[in-house]
Amino acid sequence: MVDAVVRTTPAGLLAAAAEPLFGPGGVPVDPLVVVDLDGPVDAAGLAAAVAATPRLVVGTSGGVPAPDVVEALDLTLVTGPERHRATVAVADLEAAVDALVAAVVQNPQAALVLARLLRWSSMLPVPDALDAESLAYSTLLGGPEFRRWLTARGPRPLPPDVPDPVLLARDGAVLRITLNRPQRRNAYGRQLRDALVDGLRVAELDPTITRVVVDGAGPCFCSGGDLDEFGTTPDLVTAHLIRTHGGAALPLHRLADRAEVRVHGTCVGAGVELPSFARRVVAAPGTTFRLPELAMGLVPGAGGTVSITRRIGRWRCLYLALSGTALDVERALAWGLVDEIS
Repeated sequence: MVDAVVRTTPAGLLAAAAEPLFGPGGVPVDPLVVVDLDGPVDAAGLAAAVAATPRLVVGTSGGVPAPDVVEALDLTLVTGPERHRATVAVADLEAAVDALVAAVVQNPQAALVLARLLRWSSMLPVPDALDAESLAYSTLLGGPEFRRWLTARGPRPLPPDVPDPVLLARDGAVLRITLNRPQRRNAYGRQLRDALVDGLRVAELDPTITRVVVDGAGPCFCSGGDLDEFGTTPDLVTAHLIRTHGGAALPLHRLADRAEVRVHGTCVGAGVELPSFARRVVAAPGTTFRLPELAMGLVPGAGGTVSITRRIGRWRCLYLALSGTALDVERALAWGLVDEIS
């Protein structure tokens, strides 16, 4: 168990930042700092204090903090309106903080890696940001938090191959790519991933394809990575190279201007991360979105720290990842995670 949270004011943040991060055995001490913003705030001083701390810094306010204040923090919870994408409105500040504290206590290493990654990766070109995400992901694959989750999950048989994990259909200048493993809720496993990348490559190589529509068969668009395959890559370097050079994130990014993704049902992990690369995302009524990776001791690894941040900002991406909260489709539209409900 780690110490959970330090509560302070903007003026006191610099002192909190100066405290050693690690306790005995390298365990993070007080990895989360909560800053009360309902008072005088020196925005420049706050930004400098945040930059100086390796800890995750969350603001709270019952009002509407200034944009330069909330932009400096990792995330700000408010009870007022969401007037800036660095803020997330909650009904109960204390309950929301408690939920974040519980998540950080469970996996402090993953939480700190994610917060630091999000602070600077949005300034990188997309290919470089994907490399940074993958390196962080591989680091955590070798860590104790993921190992604990993997042990609790226990050994599982690999999923069987199927004849057509992805279906391609051409109609004039439109290529439709359908994820087709409904019996596994279109989990983004090895076989589906490779087939999806092959389908995207067709569109990349054929300039007469002016529109690419990606959807999913069955009860949901995609339920995220196939949990039965987690921990099966031979080593962390191979895992990194497969994610960065064999995954669907880069081809979707390159095809973004031509791509539309139609999502439905419970979209989890990669089922949120990959659609966010497309220029247009259309969601069916009732669709929900969730990032569960932190609970496994990981960060989003299918490109979400790159794609989602570019749609809704690094602050709300962090909130989704830390909280594991399912985002409903109406709020997803308001935040810009999707472009249409239809």
